[in-house]
Amino acid sequence: MIERVLNGVTVLGAVRGLVAEGDSVRNRLERMTPSAVGIAISPDELKGLREYFVSPETEPVVPLAPTEAGEVRGLARYGEVGVPNPVAVEAIRWSDGAGVEVEPLDPSDDDYSEWFADTISYVELVRRTLRERRVVKRPPTPPTADEFAMSWSRTINKGAGSRRLIARRDAAVIEGLGRLRARHASVVLLVDRERFDGVVTLLNDGFASVRTPVGDSYRASR
Repeated sequence: MIERVLNGVTVLGAVRGLVAEGDSVRNRLERMTPSAVGIAISPDELKGLREYFVSPETEPVVPLAPTEAGEVRGLARYGEVGVPNPVAVEAIRWSDGAGVEVEPLDPSDDDYSEWFADTISYVELVRRTLRERRVVKRPPTPPTADEFAMSWSRTINKGAGSRRLIARRDAAVIEGLGRLRARHASVVLLVDRERFDGVVTLLNDGFASVRTPVGDSYRASR
């Protein structure tokens, strides 16, 4: 896990899927006791995690897409892997137990699907799919889980449209974080490790300078 404090917000970047990272996030929250936690997940995901995995009587089976299953297999060489992401589950579990507000900061699943369609051209979609298949067959094997997360993301999101889509999601996170920060004195932002650098760069520029890009500037040519 990596950490940075900017503009009154503590940003935690954790490797998605590793059980040990979930434990580290929970322990850090226990020591910090923030008044609010923002997580870079969608409202739909927060609802599902809370309902089925945070305090369920029985845990349901989690179906994985081929790319997700490949990522889990590749990540397993660095430690125990949990599905769904134990980092988010532990953050929600701690926050609910402590009576701390949890805010999902990514766009809704429907909005993200629309953004994806507007941003990723057909040609890039084909190339992205081929990259996903290649990385699933031959996942990266760097020395650390941190490097694995970064390498996996770079391989899949190599195209210009993919990079614009990531930037759009990160800008939405910072906009939502600004509203959360205005209501709370102490805020923690939790993001996947591969998104940490982009989010920190935007946060370093300040909340007022960030606006989620919309319109034709993000519409890919078909």
